[in-house]
Amino acid sequence: MQAAEQKFKQWMRILIVLFLIVTAYLVMSDRLTPLTTQSKVQGFVVQISPEVSGRIVEVSHTNNQLVKKGELLFKIDDEKYQLAVRKAEIALAQAREQEASLVADIEASRSNVITTQVTADNANREYHRIKRLAKSGAVSVSGLDTVLTKRDQSSANLMAAKQKVHALEVKLGKGDGQSSAVLSAKNTLKQAQLDLENTQVIAQNEGIITNMQLHVGVFANANQPLLTFIPTDSLWISADYREKATSKMNKGMKAEVAYDAMPGEVFPLTVESRDYGVASAQQKANGQLSSVEVSNRWVRDAQRVRVNLISSESLSPRLFVGSRATVIIYTSGNNIIDYIGHSLIVMISYLHYIY
Repeated sequence: MQAAEQKFKQWMRILIVLFLIVTAYLVMSDRLTPLTTQSKVQGFVVQISPEVSGRIVEVSHTNNQLVKKGELLFKIDDEKYQLAVRKAEIALAQAREQEASLVADIEASRSNVITTQVTADNANREYHRIKRLAKSGAVSVSGLDTVLTKRDQSSANLMAAKQKVHALEVKLGKGDGQSSAVLSAKNTLKQAQLDLENTQVIAQNEGIITNMQLHVGVFANANQPLLTFIPTDSLWISADYREKATSKMNKGMKAEVAYDAMPGEVFPLTVESRDYGVASAQQKANGQLSSVEVSNRWVRDAQRVRVNLISSESLSPRLFVGSRATVIIYTSGNNIIDYIGHSLIVMISYLHYIY
């Protein structure tokens, strides 16, 4: 009887010691090996919209199919856009013809300036000659007035000729192909070519098309989403931690993850960043008084903050945006504590076979 009581006391001591060890680890682990089950796979969800309107004539992929960068997603009927390019090319040719005609007009106007300059010089000399004769009384005052009028008219004609040349030069621009008409036609052609090019919607990254409800014959409106595209190289893990657990977290720290979709497996991660705010603290200027939260609880709920982690390798195709996971981050630098944390995440990964 005494031996049984002694054995019971021994087991109680062992259990108390184990309880104290587990309690101490749980208290320290939130700072040394913080673990959270509130984690999931994140990724950029891109809505693909055409930049031009038209009827869909080709859909190159099926729903949830992997797409390589540069592959065609779908094509819009390009007939009217080809016509627009041809029309713009004709308009550009006409603008170039107008520019050539403008060059000829400038040359003719410059020749006219030379002729007008000679006429003005002759009229000026004639005026000064008649003026000298008028002083001696050899020419009447009316004769002098007539010559003066001719000189002023010649000067006005010269100025008008020079202004015409200047106006034509401004219209021509700085050189060949720089007239306003040609530049405008070039821009119109470039826009038409861009619209024609945009009738083919190309994948800008490797990724997955999902929730696709697109078929040949559907009319597509410009800037209206038609496909959901998830780039496969944009996936990362977000983990929501209690704020006290993030006090020792820094970029580059090692971490591990166990995905619900992949029980029995643990994968390495690296801490990339921590969000600098949460939605509950976001304020809006609405002209009203501040709203104060009232709680009668002795212990309030801990605030959680999001930590973002990345993998050095591409995530498994078995995962998807929204896949749930459990994440542990090693902040202590202590091999023993890290080993305990690793054992815990491995155990959790096997528990995913059950739940």
